[in-house]
Amino acid sequence: MAISTHGLTKLYGAQKALDGVTLELPKGQIVGLLGPNGAGKSTLMKILTGYLPASEGKASVCGLDCATESIDVRKRVGYLPEHNPLYQDMYVTEFLRFVANLYGAPEEAVEQRIAEVGLTPERHKQIKQLSKGYRQRVGLAAALVHDPEVLILDEPTTGLDPNQLVEIRKLIRSVGANKTVLLSTHIMQEVEALCDRVVFIRKGQIVREDSIETFTKKGGENLEATFRKVTS
Repeated sequence: MAISTHGLTKLYGAQKALDGVTLELPKGQIVGLLGPNGAGKSTLMKILTGYLPASEGKASVCGLDCATESIDVRKRVGYLPEHNPLYQDMYVTEFLRFVANLYGAPEEAVEQRIAEVGLTPERHKQIKQLSKGYRQRVGLAAALVHDPEVLILDEPTTGLDPNQLVEIRKLIRSVGANKTVLLSTHIMQEVEALCDRVVFIRKGQIVREDSIETFTKKGGENLEATFRKVTS
């Protein structure tokens, strides 16, 4: 399995952000993680990236324990958090070279990602000069620069206009063709357009998992109605 958790629990004081989450995600799928605000989506993603420790239970990525093999996990994971952490005064190419150097990725990896995510026309600009859509492209390029096996994206299309939404969705679908992608979003159309599988989370617990075909085939369930039903 690309991502595996068993009995995963995270406590913030007396509050349970995650409550016994057990999840198995195979390689080569784009999986949508759906839930209301405060359901535990970001907490789960941060544990999988090694950013946060779990209070109880186990989590592994590519067979590596997220707690005891955190450094090796991070080498295999690309992460784009909800609030894209970019150095605004750096130039696009300069920033991506900096990130690549942290991972020990070669110079050609930077050039490859710049072309892959469509940053070539903007590569010599400072990041603060870029539009929201291009800043998201920089974040994706940074998440991909070391060619990770698993890509974790937390609300990657927040604040984008309709044209930018289409572009970023195409980009995620393209780069996800040979990777495992865990994608958190509130946009139902995004899940239908991108994902192979859907996982619903409510109050820190997985309440349903299903194939996207359950919701997109003729006569299938309505994804938005299902979301309201299982997470309310």
